[in-house]
Amino acid sequence: MDAVKRGSRDLKRKVLEPLRSDNFDQRLNELCELPARQVINPLFSFLCSSDEQTKWRAITAMGTVVANLAEKDMESARVIIGRLMWSLNDESGGIGWGAPEAMGEIIASHEGLAKEYATILISYVREDGNFLEYEPLQRGAVWGLGRVAQARPDLVQDAVPHLLAYLESTDATVRGLAAWTVGLLGAKAAQSQLEALLGDDTEIPLYLDRRLVFCRVSNLAKEALAGANKNPYPFLKGS
Repeated sequence: MDAVKRGSRDLKRKVLEPLRSDNFDQRLNELCELPARQVINPLFSFLCSSDEQTKWRAITAMGTVVANLAEKDMESARVIIGRLMWSLNDESGGIGWGAPEAMGEIIASHEGLAKEYATILISYVREDGNFLEYEPLQRGAVWGLGRVAQARPDLVQDAVPHLLAYLESTDATVRGLAAWTVGLLGAKAAQSQLEALLGDDTEIPLYLDRRLVFCRVSNLAKEALAGANKNPYPFLKGS
């Protein structure tokens, strides 16, 4: 039993090192060379990390690893998404930290999985669907939709009517992420709500292009109205 525990710790350490590396993109390739079934469990644990960089890089790695796995074994990839979905279910007894973000990253990374699961991701922002009441999870679902909108906007266009309410959320991060996502999908239906955010100078975190950056809700709303979301954000601050 001790040997099993040591092996598990060693594997977790082996997965964590690339996530904390200054050369993450290159080290991500190393992770992808490991058997996916070995890497997935440590990545699940890092979705709950209190260190923001570790958490977000685990989300990126989850998307890449599962997309690669789907090319060889689609059913195993579906099982992993099923685990993410189960973690968001009340019956799981957990909270599902990082699950909607990971689903968004996976869907953005693999066309076949995107066609199967995009509507489920949308359901997490629908009051008549699998609505997530907890605001930190709402942030994850809205970010996940934004991530898919970057890669496959046609698959999440139906989310726009359901995102309008999030532009009026009491949670600033939810508001800002909703503005970012709606901007990627087309801002016409959200014009009045976005205009109302132009005076909202609350600064929020946004994981964008594998960097954690910080920006004002007002700037995200402005860019959404201008239809400029697909271009670099000159106002972003981050590392």
